[in-house]
Amino acid sequence: METPASASPSASSRRRRPRVQPRVLVIDDEPDLLELLEITMIRLGLDVTCANSVTGAIAKLDSQDFDLCLTDMRLPDGEGLDVIAHIQKKEMDVPVAVITAFGSAENAVAALKAGAFDYLAKPVNLEQLRALVKQAVKAPEKTRTPEGYELLGASAAIKQMRDLIDRVAQSLAPVIIGGESGSGKEVAARLIHHKGPRAAAPFIPVNCGAIPENLMESEFFGYKKGSFTGADSDREGFFQAANNGTLFLDEVADLPLTMQVKLLRAIQEKTVRRIGSQAEEAVDVRIICATHKKLAPLVEAGEFRQDLFFRLHVIEVNMPSLREMREDIPLIARAILEKLARGKPVELAADAIAALQHYPFPGNVRELENILERGLSLAAEPTKIRAEDLYLSPVVVRKENGGKETAGKSAAGEGEIPASLETYLDDVERAALLAALEKTRFNRTEAAKLLGITFRAMRYRMERLGIK
Repeated sequence: METPASASPSASSRRRRPRVQPRVLVIDDEPDLLELLEITMIRLGLDVTCANSVTGAIAKLDSQDFDLCLTDMRLPDGEGLDVIAHIQKKEMDVPVAVITAFGSAENAVAALKAGAFDYLAKPVNLEQLRALVKQAVKAPEKTRTPEGYELLGASAAIKQMRDLIDRVAQSLAPVIIGGESGSGKEVAARLIHHKGPRAAAPFIPVNCGAIPENLMESEFFGYKKGSFTGADSDREGFFQAANNGTLFLDEVADLPLTMQVKLLRAIQEKTVRRIGSQAEEAVDVRIICATHKKLAPLVEAGEFRQDLFFRLHVIEVNMPSLREMREDIPLIARAILEKLARGKPVELAADAIAALQHYPFPGNVRELENILERGLSLAAEPTKIRAEDLYLSPVVVRKENGGKETAGKSAAGEGEIPASLETYLDDVERAALLAALEKTRFNRTEAAKLLGITFRAMRYRMERLGIK
């Protein structure tokens, strides 16, 4: 079935020739499977070229243009990774999907890390294959960045992040986005989705820490009518809602271990089963996760499954904190203020900008938005926000020195006696409460736990200090 390649110019010097049918290169050394794949592709209206070795595949890649390469991992003279490496080295614009042996999660992860955009497990599920091919050869549409979701700034940190997101978006490999609370992890996830080949499909965000454990399975996988009390109709889960698109799992570290097992199976098999159903449904989703916690220590502590960690941890993106891009704070602050002011002319005074640039921002961009909203509401002048209007906390509780809680310099200054002890202590308490609230996204119950006080005490202190 393999034909000798004819001599032609190198891949780097060739220009793509316009074709009516997308062309696919299929590589496998099993004749029966190769024939099945070829027939399936032809029925999808594709122009198919076959190869049964790494050498033959590379010869065809160097002599012809392809819109997709589908390769087995194990070949007589090498591996599918060799084909991927050749495509990467020659900078060919050819998406690659790999076929792996059943249960070979390590091979699938290795292929995704090498540059493959997706994988299929043997025995090949033809429905999954058709969905994969349609996704890969679909002409990418130019999409605008969704309004309100962009990374502003000219600092080296944010430029590097924008470049990384552009590259990651073209792959379909799982992504884990790390970074401090409020640093823009969901913004990055939405940009990866909207800049990629699935931009026209759904983006479904899920806050894993906000779903009660007893409802997780039904929320993720859906249920059939009558499967339990209150199930008065069929309902889709997050996976079905995100089919052909992106499922964004925010704070994935908060998933209980029992749900981690079910999530791992859904990702590996690309199928889900609704509660009350005997049949499995094929789903095709790209998984993007976010967490402000480090997953590796949780794996070592037995709080996060190692197999799920390796399945998700293919591409890592770490969002910079606002402290790492202080030169961008004026630009970001003005953009946020323009949105909050809704067309009204409001400016930030020079002392307000200076105060913001010296503030440590434990809550990052989310905290900056809250501070500006507060300043806009409390400003003495309707058209100008000054430093005193921002009510920045004079003390910020933060974790350092191996996890011990320490405080920054107070308004009174180191070694100085405050003019009013009561005001000084209120400022310290307000700063601690705000830091805990920012860290927990203003979840008062969790903030109270962080501070070691009861929820009732938390509520009382917030009311006393005027924190809303």
